[in-house]
Amino acid sequence: MTAVAKPAGTDAARPSLWGRFAGSRFLVKLTFGILILGVWEIGVRNFAAPFVARPLRVAEVFPTVIADLAYWEATWSTLWAVIIGLAIAMVLGTLIGLLMGRVKIADRMLDFYVNGFYAMPMIAALPLLTVWFGYSEEARLATVVFAALFSVVINVSDGARSVPREHLEVAAAYRANRRSVWFDITLMSALPYLIAGVRLAAGRALVGAVLAEIFASIEGQGMYILANARGLQQNEAVVGVLMLAAFGLSFDALMNAVLRKWFPWYRRDEGRGK
Repeated sequence: MTAVAKPAGTDAARPSLWGRFAGSRFLVKLTFGILILGVWEIGVRNFAAPFVARPLRVAEVFPTVIADLAYWEATWSTLWAVIIGLAIAMVLGTLIGLLMGRVKIADRMLDFYVNGFYAMPMIAALPLLTVWFGYSEEARLATVVFAALFSVVINVSDGARSVPREHLEVAAAYRANRRSVWFDITLMSALPYLIAGVRLAAGRALVGAVLAEIFASIEGQGMYILANARGLQQNEAVVGVLMLAAFGLSFDALMNAVLRKWFPWYRRDEGRGK
């Protein structure tokens, strides 16, 4: 019988157990998550007061919170304010961003103030907004718009400035009207920037809504978390916090699905090793 020789380097080419683990994004994320929960559980059991939330107790109260109708009413109140405020911020932010990107004098007038308001902590504006709009849902909506608007403005204005000169020259050569130049060329070229701005604005809008609810005692997720935390029901409060994170991740997943279906040419940076 003739022995068949193994190709050189066959064993070396086979990935090790650590290599297979490190190459699996799901296993790495799952293991690190379990490690965090384990440290949290052990730390609270040994060093914290009995009322401090810990993972096992959070898991126990999670079904009760999810089945509570009052919780979902508070959640819908927050999410609806975020949806409406984000829509308003998208429309206004897109128009202002296009104006800044296309008209030099508008950019000189607005750029300093837009960047200043974007950098300002949104909680600093809450006392003013509650005085102007009252301790009401209108104050929360105004906070959401304020939180989300400037992310959209900055990104759309950057996109409007980056329109290739060749596109504008072709439009001028074919005598395109102003509406076509502004919306069919400039806005479409700035669309990836608009998408990036909406991603940032969504997170800021959710934070703004929760802050307004806590500050102004408005019914919603923020007030639900605050009431449970003050009542030493911290496990229930943590469920509310985790659900807020889940809503943020769900929005990001929805955006990715929309981009894959209707904007297949749009690609996020794939070099981050996610």
